[in-house]
Amino acid sequence: MEAYTLLSLGLFIGLATSYAISVLATRGHKRVVDGFRVVSEKSSVTEKGTGECRPKVFIPRTLARWPWPRRISQHYSVVKESADWAASFRAFSPNAQQAFDRGAFGHLACMAYPNAKKVFVIDEYTDVSNPFEVQKQKDIIMDAFRNPHKPRPEGEWVGGEMTRQFWELTIRNASEQSQRRFIAGFDEYLEAVVQQAIDRSGSHIRDIQSYIDIRRDTIGAKPAFALIELGLEIPDEVMSHPAIQEMVVAAIDMICISNDITSYNIEQSCGNDSHNVVTIVMKELGTNVNGAMLWAQDCHTELEQKFHAAMAALPELDEPLNSQVKEYCNGLAQWVRANDDWEFEGGRYFGDKGREIREKRWMFLLPKERKNGAQEVGPILVDGSLL
Repeated sequence: MEAYTLLSLGLFIGLATSYAISVLATRGHKRVVDGFRVVSEKSSVTEKGTGECRPKVFIPRTLARWPWPRRISQHYSVVKESADWAASFRAFSPNAQQAFDRGAFGHLACMAYPNAKKVFVIDEYTDVSNPFEVQKQKDIIMDAFRNPHKPRPEGEWVGGEMTRQFWELTIRNASEQSQRRFIAGFDEYLEAVVQQAIDRSGSHIRDIQSYIDIRRDTIGAKPAFALIELGLEIPDEVMSHPAIQEMVVAAIDMICISNDITSYNIEQSCGNDSHNVVTIVMKELGTNVNGAMLWAQDCHTELEQKFHAAMAALPELDEPLNSQVKEYCNGLAQWVRANDDWEFEGGRYFGDKGREIREKRWMFLLPKERKNGAQEVGPILVDGSLL
């Protein structure tokens, strides 16, 4: 498929994810790890002028041994056209649009799909909506997926037309199997986002296992993985092989763990951290933020081992199917690498300090925001000077 189409799809995933997240939002020990001494929450800094004492937070180096290197599509320059398309819907306020642009979702798409031959909005809305509104948005999106050639009703929420245009472009080059899997994955993602809204409205914090179960869908990786196979012809009986499914789950969980590690600081700052494994581990295991980060690091290491073991157990198939399966599985691994790189290279979680924090592996805990009135839809600009 053409890279312009593929990278546009990646940008749409990022736009959709960003949109959904913001709608939900309205409603003493030390240990040496990889040569870094993890400080407890007592290790802190006192800010000049305020007297406020803020802890240092450890950032695990989760992909230190991941063999898939950073790659990027040679057609990165054309992604600007997709960004302009997304901005044309005026889904965000100017400040939120600036924050979304700094998130560099096109950059993520180029690293997640580096083999394109040519060349996040839903989250931001569902993070500040109640469960009824989120369900309504889900219904609009899924109707647009199922009827991409039907004009959307006048005055409808902007996500409907955005989805329709996206899918009308996508199906020109996608196999029937990949279309079906993408729609199924997106439906599961949105259903989980509705459940996340219900949890938030009831101030419900899940236990670790039930959180992992729902997080596998709210992360949005399943439809993103379906983009890997848009030009492939992999039958259902092969995709359901235990080794492939083990790799899919391990890759999703690694992306979830990594994203929760890097997003925790901004989420706790704006009171939106109940759907984050760091918060949940602190609550369930009675540890502090750095203890939870160490737990996340150990969990990620186990997932890496599961991924490698499953890859070694892949069946040998006839060509060209065997090569297509390997391309898909390598695509999963590339997504894990791309996600980690994007989290530090984009401005979504660390502002302009991402690359610096990636090197030193720690940051200061951001102060809690003082909320005045309703939260606007869209991502938040991060002040890197506070990190």
